[in-house]
Amino acid sequence: MTVTNTPGAVTDATADIAMTLMLMSARRAAEGERLVRSGAWEGWHPTQMLGLHLTGKTVGIVGMGRIGQAIAQRCHFGFGMPVHYFGRSAKELTFDAVFHSDLSEMAAVADILVTSVASTPDTRHIINAQVLDAMQPHTRLINIARGDVVDEAALIKVLQEGGIGGAGLDVYEFEPDVPQALRDLDNVVLLPHLGTSTREVRVDMGYMAVENLQAALRGDTPPNAV
Repeated sequence: MTVTNTPGAVTDATADIAMTLMLMSARRAAEGERLVRSGAWEGWHPTQMLGLHLTGKTVGIVGMGRIGQAIAQRCHFGFGMPVHYFGRSAKELTFDAVFHSDLSEMAAVADILVTSVASTPDTRHIINAQVLDAMQPHTRLINIARGDVVDEAALIKVLQEGGIGGAGLDVYEFEPDVPQALRDLDNVVLLPHLGTSTREVRVDMGYMAVENLQAALRGDTPPNAV
């Protein structure tokens, strides 16, 4: 049996969702939208919903694969953000980035911490209480990887206690179940797994799947064999 996937089609869309969550969390966009919809907004004033200025802040990326690099490029070139990353080994990149072999060490210097790793036994709960405790009080956690890379109970606890500045999540540990405790928090942005949800990406994924199938039926090695 041959197993294939469609990796190239999803890279940019997933990186874009990471940036969406960064901006929504840092600038408190979801809170602001809820305020306007509630009818309770009283108009602009100088200290209204002060958030975190994203430009120039330090981003820490957990996993510098294809998607991690796409996120890093957007942060570095688009927002002038110093890039730090954690992984098994340092990589040759086309932009400046600082490699960390210790995740908690990187978490301590990041203003934004983004997960971009596959779900494996080694990455389950890679974002745990120890890593969350190492983060600064204003730091945002962004998860666009898989739900189980974050210890959801530990994240809820640190968010409830104000130990970090907030979180932006597109995936959940027990998806589609999202705990009520998480939904009740104002300092977290919750998206319904929109990472690859664009028409263009779905079409590209379909064509890529067909190409894999046609190659297998011809007896050739599929271009995206797992």
